Amino acid sequence: MYSNLNAPHFKDENAAYEYVEARLWPTGPVCPHCGNCDAARIRKLAGKSTRPGLRKCNECRKQFTVKVGTIFEDSHVPMTHWLQAIFLMCSSKKGISTRQLQRMLGGSMKTAWFMGHRIRHAMAPAADAGPIGGPGKSVEADETYLSKSPKTRKAPGTALNAKPAPMVFALIERGGNVRSMYLDHRNVRSAIRANLHSDSRLYTDGSKTYFSVMPNKSQHHSVDHSKYEWARGDVHTNTLEGFFSIFKRGLVGIYQHMDKKHLDRYLAEFDFRMNTRAKLGINDAQRTAIAVAGFAGKRLTYETTH
Repeated sequence: MYSNLNAPHFKDENAAYEYVEARLWPTGPVCPHCGNCDAARIRKLAGKSTRPGLRKCNECRKQFTVKVGTIFEDSHVPMTHWLQAIFLMCSSKKGISTRQLQRMLGGSMKTAWFMGHRIRHAMAPAADAGPIGGPGKSVEADETYLSKSPKTRKAPGTALNAKPAPMVFALIERGGNVRSMYLDHRNVRSAIRANLHSDSRLYTDGSKTYFSVMPNKSQHHSVDHSKYEWARGDVHTNTLEGFFSIFKRGLVGIYQHMDKKHLDRYLAEFDFRMNTRAKLGINDAQRTAIAVAGFAGKRLTYETTH
């Protein structure tokens, strides 16, 4: 029986660097200092005391590794441990806690926490990702409040969904990607305009927030949950309800608490796994490779994490 964890890049440091280089430098090494990509002008250093993956650019005379400009930069954690952590986060449907990473990889809790946030930061889509949906495509929109459990002790007279419970808004294209974000309820309309293609068909619940957000009224269809209407033909928000269910199971069972200032990173983690789900033909190893390929230019320092 084959185990993904037996792959060489999880056990050997040189193999780990080669794995990352193959995904971040698909056409060969690129100097992060001067942009030189001429393989003849970049040489790999291979002395006995040389650290793995070290190269020198003959144009600017500076040394570098594939870690520069990525989430790996200035990290003393072995690359094998980084790849193990990335694989564990990519293959755990509801996430993996900081304490669990610490127990499995060793090191301090602070290191495991910082690694997790760096990986989540890198999983976020590019700023120019473009809108969800398009002509002939169906998109569901919905929101949910991350309110406390009825079992949680709270002040007398406090309603279950009392503000300021964080609100998560999400759009999902049927058979495609999901994009979720932490929002104030007053910003839903602007979020739709910024993230939804205007030629899409929009499916929502009966909230008045979504009325008149589409250019043509025939593009918007809704179901009335207050009347126990969950689906009418292909009009429903069940895909998003399923996504929210997975996210909340991760919140309650794995992470237990997500601070508002880090919530967007946690959402990026769950979005990434949803957008590379098995139903789209992507397995855990492929999902890990996709994650690593998107790490370029996504450095996160400890100060900016806070």
